[in-house]
Amino acid sequence: MSVSAPGRAETGRPASKAGARRVATLVFAAQGVSIAAVYTTVPAVTERLGLAPLLTTTLMVTVALMAGAGSFLGLAAIRVAGAVATMRGALLTAVVALTLIGVAPGQSTAVCAYVLFGIAIGALDVGINTRAAAIERAYGRSVFGSFYLAWSVGGVVSALLTAAAARLEWPVAGGLAVQAGILLVVAVCVRTHALPAATESPSPSAQPPLGRRLWIRLLPFGLVLLVVYVVDSTVSAWSAVYLRRTLDASLTVAPMAYAAYQAGTVVGRAATDRLVQRFGAGAVVRTAALLVAGALTGMAAAPSWPFAVLAAGAVGLGASVLAPLCLASAARLRPDASEAVLARLNLFNYAGVVTGGAVSGLLGSTGEFRLAYAAPAALAVLVLAAARHFAQPPHMAVQEPATPGTVQPKS
Repeated sequence: MSVSAPGRAETGRPASKAGARRVATLVFAAQGVSIAAVYTTVPAVTERLGLAPLLTTTLMVTVALMAGAGSFLGLAAIRVAGAVATMRGALLTAVVALTLIGVAPGQSTAVCAYVLFGIAIGALDVGINTRAAAIERAYGRSVFGSFYLAWSVGGVVSALLTAAAARLEWPVAGGLAVQAGILLVVAVCVRTHALPAATESPSPSAQPPLGRRLWIRLLPFGLVLLVVYVVDSTVSAWSAVYLRRTLDASLTVAPMAYAAYQAGTVVGRAATDRLVQRFGAGAVVRTAALLVAGALTGMAAAPSWPFAVLAAGAVGLGASVLAPLCLASAARLRPDASEAVLARLNLFNYAGVVTGGAVSGLLGSTGEFRLAYAAPAALAVLVLAAARHFAQPPHMAVQEPATPGTVQPKS
C-alpha cells in the first residue's frame, strides 16, 4: 500500500473523511492504551527490579524528555513519508518498547526501553494530531474531542487490564504483552485515506516560514497545555504510586485511580464537541479550569483510596476538554503548516509532563504526595487568563444569541 506524499492526496483513491476519521480514532485509542500501560505498571516494575524512588522519578522524566525529541523526529518523518506512515512506524516502535519494559532483566535494559517508548510516543503524538487537524478541517466543525474520547477509552481499558493482570497474579511482562498486542493489531489495521485537497498541508518546500510571531500567538494555548500536562502527569504517572504508598492500596487497587481519571475524560470528551458548539470554547475552558482546581484539592485531601479514586475521576472530567481544544485552536493558526505548529506546541506539552512528573515524583519520594496534588490547583488561574483566546473561526463558532438561551444558526 502506498502512502501519499505529505500535503498531497493519493491519486486513484476517492477521498474518505469517514475512513480517515475511523483510522485516526483507532490510533488515538492505541496511544491511550500505550501510555496507560506504562504509567499503571510503574509500581510493579519498580518492585520487580528494585528501583529506588529517585530512579523511578528520573525514568518518568526521561520518558517525557525523549517524547519531546520524538516529536521533532515525527515532524521530520511526516515531511518525508506522511502522517499515516509516521503513525504506523511509531506504533510498531511502541510495541517493541512495551515488550522490553516487561521482560527487562535489569535496570539498564529497562532504562533503554523507557527511552525508546518516549521517542515512539512523541513521534506518534505529532503524527496523529497533524492527521486529526486535517480531518477537522475536512469536516468543517469541531471533531477533536471525539479523537481524545477514543484516547481516554483506550486508557481506561489499559488500566483495567493492568488491574486484572495483577488480580490474576500475572507477571508484569504478561500484562504488558497483552497491551503491546493491542497496539500491534491497530498498526496492522492502519490504512491511508485521502482527504479533500483543500484540507491537506502543502509540501514542505511550498510552506512559507512560520516566523517568530507565531510563538506569541501560540503562548496562550501553550500555557494551557503546560498546565494540562502538569495535572495529567501528576495524576497519570503517580496516582498508582500515591494509592499504593500513601493510601495503602493493594497492587490490584492501585491502577484504579488512573482508570477513574480516564473514565472522567471519557465523559468529558464525549460532550466536548457539543459543548463547544453550544457555549463556545472560551466558556468551556473556564468551567473546566475551575472543576480541575476543586477536584485536585479533593484528591490531595482524600482520607482513603476510594475518595482519591472519585476525585481523580473529577479531575479527568475537567481536564479532558483542554488538550483537544488547545491543539485544534493552535492548528487553525496556520492550517498550511499544522504539523510544524503542533510540533512547536508539543514543547509545552512535554514541559508540563516533565514539570509535573518531576515535582510530583520528588515530593512523593519524600512522603509529600498530598502536596503534589494540591499545588497544581493554583495553576487554574493561568487557564482562566488564557480562556479568551479560544475563539472559534467564523464557520465553526457559536454566535452570540439574540435572546437569552437562544443560539443563532451557523453562517
